[in-house]
Amino acid sequence: MLKPAVNIMVKAARAAGNIILRHVSRLDGLNIVEKGRQDYASEVDALAEKEILRELRRAFPGHAFLCEESGALGQARYTFVIDPLDGTSNFLHGIAHYAVSIAMLDGDEPIHGVIYDPQRNEIFSASRGSGAYLNDRRIRVKDRSEMDGALLVTGFPPRERKRLAPQLEAMRAMLEDAEDVRRTGSAALDLAYVACGRADGYFEAGVKPWDIAAGLLLVREAGGRSLNFRGEGAAVSDGQVIAGNLRMTELIHRRIVDSGYAAAFDAIPRGG
Repeated sequence: MLKPAVNIMVKAARAAGNIILRHVSRLDGLNIVEKGRQDYASEVDALAEKEILRELRRAFPGHAFLCEESGALGQARYTFVIDPLDGTSNFLHGIAHYAVSIAMLDGDEPIHGVIYDPQRNEIFSASRGSGAYLNDRRIRVKDRSEMDGALLVTGFPPRERKRLAPQLEAMRAMLEDAEDVRRTGSAALDLAYVACGRADGYFEAGVKPWDIAAGLLLVREAGGRSLNFRGEGAAVSDGQVIAGNLRMTELIHRRIVDSGYAAAFDAIPRGG
């Protein structure tokens, strides 16, 4: 049974998803803004976020919010971290792979998380200590113990392009054994897919708290773990994440270190 807070988060995510789906056939008429180099948002992002805030504020008037579009709103022990449309580029190009991501933090720790894929009508949810679910089915990370045959997912954030060479070297090292490394365009769904066993592992840098907060909890509650590039347990504000089962995170981390990708974060200022 879902926790009461998660039920409300699911309701908010579905409301945002309905807004997203209503605009799928109107992509040519959307107003689009460039927030940064190769980093775009549309009016749909703002409309979806507004709907999420409306639903959550009604139920949790004393909570704070950290939103991709609106930024930080208020201060409190509990904070909702919201990405109203993770995978905006996919959405704007008519690629049906994007999601709504909502997490509730207690301080810096995710305690509830919801990722909603409106195209597939899939709700991924988790609460700390209560497991992870896809719709009503309990999910677990894959138990793969070797890189051989692994399916990995990653991303190429525009804020981290100066580190592209070491990232590509890390991918080359993984592809010596892994079946594939794919770039899907949604960090939230990448983590959800690791949690439910559709992917064996995930790594990315340049991610923001709203990209990964819900997904980190999903992976942990599905029996997996997450690290930053230093090999420490990943926090939502680290900006880099490796996720998978215990063995797979070790294998990915080793290649990230050996390729120089981890060291690149000491050599080049963040956002470079």
